[in-house]
Amino acid sequence: MDLVSLQLGTEHLWSWLVRLLSKDPEWLNAKVKFFLPKMELSSGDKAQDATQGVILQLRRLHAHGWATWQAFIHCVCMELDVPLDLEVPLLSTWGHRDGFPSQLEAGEESQPASQLHHGLKRPYQGCGSSPHPKQCKKQQLELARRYLQLLKTSAQERYGSRIPGPGQPLAFHQAYIPPILQWSRTTAPFNTQEGATLGDPKAEDGTDVSIQDLFNTRANKGPRVTVLLGKAGMGKTTLAHRLCQRWADGQLDRFQALFLFEFRQLNLITHLLTLPQLLFDLYLSPEAGPDSVFQYLEENADGVLLIFDGLDQALHPHSSREKEGPEDPSPALALFSGLCRGTLLPGCWVLATSRPGKLPNCLPTEAATVHMWGFDRPRVEEYMVRFFTDQLRQEAALAELRKNRHLQSMCAVPALCQVTCLCLHHLLPCSSPGQSASLLPTVTQNYVQMVSILGPRGYPPPESLLDLSEVALRGLETGKVIFSVGDIRPSTMAFGAALGLLTSFCVCTGPGHQGTGYAFTHLSLQEFFAALYLMASPKVDKNALAGHVALNSRWVLRTKARPGLLDHLPSFLAGLASYACRPFLSHVARRDGTWVGAKQATVMQALRKLATRRLTGPKVVALCHCVGETQEPELASLVAQSLPCHLSFHNFPLTFADLAALTNILGHRNAPIHLDFEGCPLEPHCPEALAGCKQVENLSFKSRKCGDAFAEALSRSLPTMRSLKKLGLAGSKITARGISHLVQALRLCPQLEEVSFQDNQLKDWAVLNIVEVLPCLPRLQKLDLSRNNVSVSTLLCLTKVAVACPTVRTLQVREGDLIFLLSPPAETAAELRGAPDLQGNASQRKEAQSRSLTLRLQQCQLRVHDVQELIAQLQEGPRLDDVDLSGNQLDDEGCRLMAEAASQLHITRNLDLSDNGLSVDGVHCVLSAVSTCQALADLHISVLHKTAVFVFAPEQEQLKEIQKRAAPRVSLTCRTPSERPLCPTRIRLTHCGLQAKHLEQLCRALRGRCCHTHLDFSGNALGDEGAAQLAQLLPGLGPLQSLDLSENSLSLDAVFMLTPCFSTLQWLLHLDISLESQHVVLRGDRTGRDQLAGGSLPEFPAGAQFLAFRQPRVRRSLCLRQCQLDPLSLTHLCETLEKCPGPLEVKLSCEVLSDQSLETLLHHLPQLPQLSLLQLSKTSLSPKSPLLLADLFSLCPRVQKVDLRSLYHVTLHFRSSKEREGECCGRFTGCSLSQEHVEPLCWLLSKCEDLNQLDLSANMLGDDGLRCILECLPQLPISGSLDLSHNNISLESALGLVKTFPSCPRIREASVNLGSEQSFWIHFSRQEEAGKTLRLSQCSFGPEHVPILATNLNQALQLTALTITQCCLDLEQLTLLLSLLRWPVGLFSLRVDEPWVGKAGVLALLEVCTQASGNVTEISISEIQQQLCLQLEFPRQGNPEAVALRLSHCDLGTHHSLLSWQLMETCARLRQLSLSQVNLCNTSSLLLQSLLESLSELKTFRLTSSHVSSEGLAHLTSGLSHCHHLEGLDLSNNQFGEEDTEVLMGVLEGMCRLKRLDLSHLPLGSSALAMLTQGLSHMTLLQSLRLSRNGIRDVGWYQLFKALRAASSLKELGLSHNQIRDIGAQHLAAVLPWLPELRKIDLSGNGIGPAGGVRLAESLALCKHLEELMLGYNVLGNSTALELAQRLPQHLRVLHLPSSGLHQEGVLILSRALDGLPYVEEINLAENCLAREVPHFHQGLPLLRQIDLVSCEIDNHAAKPLAASLALCPALEEILLSWNLLGDEAAAELAQVLPQMSRLKRMDLEKNQITACGAWLLVEGLAQGSGIQVIRLWNNPISPDMAQRLQSQEPRLDFAFFDKQPQPPRGS
Repeated sequence: MDLVSLQLGTEHLWSWLVRLLSKDPEWLNAKVKFFLPKMELSSGDKAQDATQGVILQLRRLHAHGWATWQAFIHCVCMELDVPLDLEVPLLSTWGHRDGFPSQLEAGEESQPASQLHHGLKRPYQGCGSSPHPKQCKKQQLELARRYLQLLKTSAQERYGSRIPGPGQPLAFHQAYIPPILQWSRTTAPFNTQEGATLGDPKAEDGTDVSIQDLFNTRANKGPRVTVLLGKAGMGKTTLAHRLCQRWADGQLDRFQALFLFEFRQLNLITHLLTLPQLLFDLYLSPEAGPDSVFQYLEENADGVLLIFDGLDQALHPHSSREKEGPEDPSPALALFSGLCRGTLLPGCWVLATSRPGKLPNCLPTEAATVHMWGFDRPRVEEYMVRFFTDQLRQEAALAELRKNRHLQSMCAVPALCQVTCLCLHHLLPCSSPGQSASLLPTVTQNYVQMVSILGPRGYPPPESLLDLSEVALRGLETGKVIFSVGDIRPSTMAFGAALGLLTSFCVCTGPGHQGTGYAFTHLSLQEFFAALYLMASPKVDKNALAGHVALNSRWVLRTKARPGLLDHLPSFLAGLASYACRPFLSHVARRDGTWVGAKQATVMQALRKLATRRLTGPKVVALCHCVGETQEPELASLVAQSLPCHLSFHNFPLTFADLAALTNILGHRNAPIHLDFEGCPLEPHCPEALAGCKQVENLSFKSRKCGDAFAEALSRSLPTMRSLKKLGLAGSKITARGISHLVQALRLCPQLEEVSFQDNQLKDWAVLNIVEVLPCLPRLQKLDLSRNNVSVSTLLCLTKVAVACPTVRTLQVREGDLIFLLSPPAETAAELRGAPDLQGNASQRKEAQSRSLTLRLQQCQLRVHDVQELIAQLQEGPRLDDVDLSGNQLDDEGCRLMAEAASQLHITRNLDLSDNGLSVDGVHCVLSAVSTCQALADLHISVLHKTAVFVFAPEQEQLKEIQKRAAPRVSLTCRTPSERPLCPTRIRLTHCGLQAKHLEQLCRALRGRCCHTHLDFSGNALGDEGAAQLAQLLPGLGPLQSLDLSENSLSLDAVFMLTPCFSTLQWLLHLDISLESQHVVLRGDRTGRDQLAGGSLPEFPAGAQFLAFRQPRVRRSLCLRQCQLDPLSLTHLCETLEKCPGPLEVKLSCEVLSDQSLETLLHHLPQLPQLSLLQLSKTSLSPKSPLLLADLFSLCPRVQKVDLRSLYHVTLHFRSSKEREGECCGRFTGCSLSQEHVEPLCWLLSKCEDLNQLDLSANMLGDDGLRCILECLPQLPISGSLDLSHNNISLESALGLVKTFPSCPRIREASVNLGSEQSFWIHFSRQEEAGKTLRLSQCSFGPEHVPILATNLNQALQLTALTITQCCLDLEQLTLLLSLLRWPVGLFSLRVDEPWVGKAGVLALLEVCTQASGNVTEISISEIQQQLCLQLEFPRQGNPEAVALRLSHCDLGTHHSLLSWQLMETCARLRQLSLSQVNLCNTSSLLLQSLLESLSELKTFRLTSSHVSSEGLAHLTSGLSHCHHLEGLDLSNNQFGEEDTEVLMGVLEGMCRLKRLDLSHLPLGSSALAMLTQGLSHMTLLQSLRLSRNGIRDVGWYQLFKALRAASSLKELGLSHNQIRDIGAQHLAAVLPWLPELRKIDLSGNGIGPAGGVRLAESLALCKHLEELMLGYNVLGNSTALELAQRLPQHLRVLHLPSSGLHQEGVLILSRALDGLPYVEEINLAENCLAREVPHFHQGLPLLRQIDLVSCEIDNHAAKPLAASLALCPALEEILLSWNLLGDEAAAELAQVLPQMSRLKRMDLEKNQITACGAWLLVEGLAQGSGIQVIRLWNNPISPDMAQRLQSQEPRLDFAFFDKQPQPPRGS
């Protein structure tokens, strides 16, 4: 026994192992290659016998290390047929580290590193100092030749063996089908028009012509870099190795050397390298002379190809320092950068592979990019044909493929295609046809099936699967895809090697440092096992598992520097969560189904959360993949329904599998969806995945990657997408070949509504081919062919198609735009069903005849001959809406031809010939050409602006059709065609260079068609000569609407020439001239809607009818602005105006008008009897001008009003010669008038016979000037008012005003406010009046002023009332004033409004009254309003003895006794005592008790809204019980309890003379009600009873109404807001006949229904004197209204029925009954459902002041009768129509009646549907002379900007939320 057998323990075991391996040397060689990737058998090894060869191989395996030897022993036991009795000793002896055979170590021959590696370590010696350079060169060439041969020999040995070499893919030697390659950059070299290399699927094995094209770039100089982009599994690494094999076989003969590097291996190198080290130390070392070899490579770099695989996995960023030479060490990525940029090995070829993502910056911009797309269906079939050598299996596999679409999508990925074929190879013999759908439904189950197939007996051992899965997950989490021998346990490595799941290769971590690396055969396989570990390992909890279910966005082009390694992990997790994978997971985890189900439920729950989120496009695709893997229809439905209706995918690559996954999810969706793909690199055949998708409604692709192959694939799917309505394919590289496929498909898609082929660089033939399909698409609405290459000849062909095709409505061509707009006929549905209906065809012909076409051919380079052809086409076509030929080259002749043809072409809207080279001479030709066209509405020609636009008005028949199609809402101004006014024509010849010499020729062309025409000659060069010539020519043109001569260099002489036109031109009403801005316009009347600044309002049909209510006399106006008016010019102007008809308004504006000029102008005014208004605006006048204007009242008796404001604006209003003389008004505000002007001004004004109003406010009069005016007042004949506000007056003037009362008896009222308002008003009467009033506000009285005021008041005996408001008059000063006031005889009222009044208390205020020198007859105190009112009677009368007698019975203190005595004396004749909103203390109430007991003449007592204690109330009750003469008692709104009310009711006992009783808001309990009832039975004189909100119950009403029988004199009964109901109403109805004098009854808010209402109506008929009836807020209904209508009192003044449940019938009958009643003043029908039945009046209501119809649902239909009814009520002051449905039609009707309502002050139109147009109509109505003060328009559909413009035009329009109450005129 030798040494080896001794150390092994048994010779038998060693001998058996050698014999076993000698039987299968191929297996042993494969294992040696796996564990020793770089080991090659030498020739000496091959010569040995089999036994020696086995022993040598075993020794090499052992020499590699214990881990390798242990893994090898595990492989032997796992894969070979080893008896159990030998397997155990093998594993026990050699399966552990301590059992390693040392004999093998001793017997092994140590081998140098050169034998483990292909090359030698690079020696750094040169060629030496050879004396013969030629010989050295030969030696260099020989060394290079030998190295190149060594490279090729090494590659041949590596790829020539049938056994997979180290680093080669798993099935490298199986059938290879080239994938789809598609160029992405402009460097694509292909001569084909598509740019996608699809390979040759029919090529025999060993040839691949498409690979040659990767190195045919157009870059002859500089770097030649190609980047190959493809997703995982597309075959990038396989292609890289295939290139090496092709080169080794001599098929890439253009390259002398080829190097292949993988970045996953380069990442392991941590130190810096030079390029020679990268080539020689890490790839293959030369045998000798490395420097010479590298020099040769540099000199022949164009024959060197370097392939870098996995650029996306590069970890180390290259240095920012640029490397110049090859000797500078750099990171691997920096070397790659140098190669790409040409700084290293310039001229070489570089090919890099990468997954799509953000590529490193080191790549040059000119690098060519190629997309690898995997397999299409022909390639998949070809792969299967080559994979399955058995004919039966081959046919069965192809049959499964063709039946299963999901199988097709999986096989589109080459890596999955291989796995699928492997599974099918195993399944097909045992399964029946068509079962692949159930056996291989998902990618995950494919992998599960593969693992089970690779296992010797079904599923492999769970321990090995879990161990391998843990290695996979650990690697992914740490970014590791290459493992060392220490990273994997030997048994796990043996398991992976045995099943072919792991591959090995030599790894170089640096020069001289080599080892063996292990990796999964594919990255997706590593992800699968990582997912398996997460699902099956008990170490992974649910939170950690759910954390891995995340969607990684693949939008890496912009966001991430490197793609991650976990892209497919969520998809595999989702696949393992399917129910079909539960047995497999139970096997691996060795747990029951419940445990596995919990893990699966965690994944499903995480997916459900993701399904409800708003995701980006890449995450949506990832989610679709995950959900498809789960095979859960419920989850798929949740995702499908959660998708937005518009789903966009932007800028990330999409494959066939991606769209297939999306289509699978969309199959579970109910609603339609829009798919938009923009900028996405798309797999050429991916549209096939959309076949049969019924949910897609809009489909859009926009990508330069789409070519003919893409179009062909799309054409196969389109006919199957039956719900598709919109198709877009833009920005592609489709040619005529692709278009032909799409056109054939479009013919099969009749449901399409919009198709877009824009920006596809299509040629003429392709465009014409597309438009041929229009008749086949009956529902098509838009065809977009923009941004394609179309010639003029093709464009005319397209116009011919547009004319001929009956559905085309618009053809729009402008620069790059080319769009067809179509309108499907009504028979589209029948046509789609294919029903051949002759009647339908006839309808279609009728549709074609009635259709209209819009043609826009802008900037198309059309010439004259093109226009002739176009006219010929259009003459045979339909009616034209718009024709736009702007921006072409028609010149004068072409424009003339189109203008002549316009009348024949029946254009209904516009013809645009702008920017066509039209000259000044051509203008006359064009104008003559359209002279016969009656439909022309607007012609605008501007030579300077290159404008020539014709606008046509529809003819009568066309207008009817347009109105029918538009279906306008009902208008109040509808006219029959015969009534339709002539449409005015507008002819604008602006900026054409026209001179006076052209006018005669132009007018000749215009003669005959200028009726109602707007002519615009602005911007020309006519001058004064042209103006004079026009004045002669205008009468021959007929009546015009306007003539614009602006910007024609006219002077003031032209004004004198044009002004006589007022006499010669009947149509001329307004002449508007501004010389500085050269604005000259002659026009007729206009509605005024153009007056709004900033724009015009939309046209409104009622605008024309609105003219009907204008004034019958047409006013003419001359507006002359921005000119110099000297006396001579004014004289000339006035002389020309003397012959003008009237009424005439003259508005002048100049910078300065001298006094002489003003005198000249005023001197000529009497010679202008037709003048109605003269205005000087923005004109500076001298300080003397107010005196000149004041004298005008006597110089010209026709002057009605002089309005001078701030010496810059003066307006003179004149009466007509037919009007009688009337009142005059003078306004001189802001004129800097001072004291020196007062006397001459007053002297001039005294000449005016009837001066009604004089306004001198905002001047500089001061106290002296005001005193002077007050002295002159007796001489001024003022009958209305004098305003002296804002004149810097002081308290002295206010006190002086009091002195004026005696000297000016016509003063009626005066008011002074010295606060911020600074108002000073005096109102006069025509005759002397006895009662005068003085109001003083904020006058700041001091103690010294009170005696002066009292003195002046004592002299003004006519003064009867004084109001002092916030004048700092305190308690002491008021006391002093009352004591100083002494009049001979009469009544004097004093009202004091001061803050201290609310705080002083009743006691102190009563004490003030004691100081009055006269008798106090009335006292009114309101603490809240801070008001004290007294009425004094002079002279004072009293009886001191009676007072003393009464005082002796009072229980008061000394001070209060004295106060009571003084009160009794001063107030002995007190008739009215009113206390409102006061707090009465017990002392005050006790004082009042004593006072009340002494008042024998007290008639009225009021205590309202006050607080009194129970004790104080007892005092008041005691005092009131002595007032037996009391006629009025008001105790309303006090906060009394039932007991206090009961005490208070005791007052009523004995009050038999009471006429007015108000107990509202007092709680009347049963006891109090009994006392009230008892008291009412004795009040036979009672005239007014108010019991609102008293809470009386039903029984109480019966008692109360029974007691009312005694009050036969009752005139007012107020019982509102109680609960009378129907029973109480019936009781009241029984009492009403006993109340014959009743004039007012208020029963609002009492819950009365129809039964009670009808009964009341019957009884109210007996109240013959009833004037006011208020029954609102009861549910009365129409029955009550009908009963009321039959019995309305003849004296009725007020009728209130708001919210009474009335409807149209009741209101109609009630309005008929109201019609003609002579006394009705108020009607309130708000909040009833009136709709169209508003009150209709035929006779009218002559005294009606207010009508309330708020919230009655009134719409436009009721507007006309409503306005007509309102017009019959001349006294109306307020109309409330808010919160209705009134629109512009209603506004038009109301605007018509506004001028007729002279007394109307307010109209409320809030919350309606009135637009800006309707508001403007109201403005026009107000302009007709209405006296209305405000129109409320809040919350109508009017924009804030428009509201502001309207309000600036008419301030009486109110758009604010808060109501601006109209202010009554001062003095009213």
